[in-house]
Amino acid sequence: MIHFLWVMKMFFYTKDNIPDGYGFSTFGLTHLIWLAVGALMCVGACLLYKKLSASGQKKMLIVLGCYIFFQEMLKNLIVALVDEFTVGYLPFHLCGINILLILFDVIKPTKIVRSFLYYFGIPGAMLALLFPNWTSQPLWNFFHLHSFLIHILLVMYPLLLVTSGQVQTDLKSAFKSLIVLVGFAIPIYFLNLLWDTNFMFLMEPDKGNPLELFETLLGSHLWGFPILLPVVIFLMYLPILIVRRVKND
Repeated sequence: MIHFLWVMKMFFYTKDNIPDGYGFSTFGLTHLIWLAVGALMCVGACLLYKKLSASGQKKMLIVLGCYIFFQEMLKNLIVALVDEFTVGYLPFHLCGINILLILFDVIKPTKIVRSFLYYFGIPGAMLALLFPNWTSQPLWNFFHLHSFLIHILLVMYPLLLVTSGQVQTDLKSAFKSLIVLVGFAIPIYFLNLLWDTNFMFLMEPDKGNPLELFETLLGSHLWGFPILLPVVIFLMYLPILIVRRVKND
């Protein structure tokens, strides 16, 4: 009975107070299974979405977008209930911003928001899935389940739009999306200074984050942003360019 109560209590432990030794390893079995599950979920959702009518697709986006927002609010509520809520949980990381943009897209779809979700939402969520910072939390933990699921859904939402042809993007849209990203980063940098936070990893790289490499080689992880962002845009634009070329031939 005592063990059962301990396990139930651990279900709501955040990464700030969970004991050592209960987590999972990056690219270990648990992690690889989650990546496989996420890939299957995204492929299945895209296949289903393409078969739906226009009204059916709209309903699917509304349900998915609202669920993403609801799940994030549920996480914040639980963090508050266990008395662990801090300013670090505010939605100023890239993925938190994307959650709000998805909700905005559900209410009022716009080309610039959808382009931003494609060029930076998908890579950001995929990097979080590949290099998770919640490895201290075991499978039987709300924040473990939430973190994997929310990032899978953040990949899925814009993926539905692009695979169905509803995101009509080009390099001009990519450049505008980059300006929007910088527009978010500037005030968030000063919020980091004010609150001693690390939103968007502007102050330091997270452990296991690829930005660590730039800090080791160049003395600052910030060099990674001007180097990696053009690469990200190129890699995201390349499949669109290939598809267009194939259709034109």
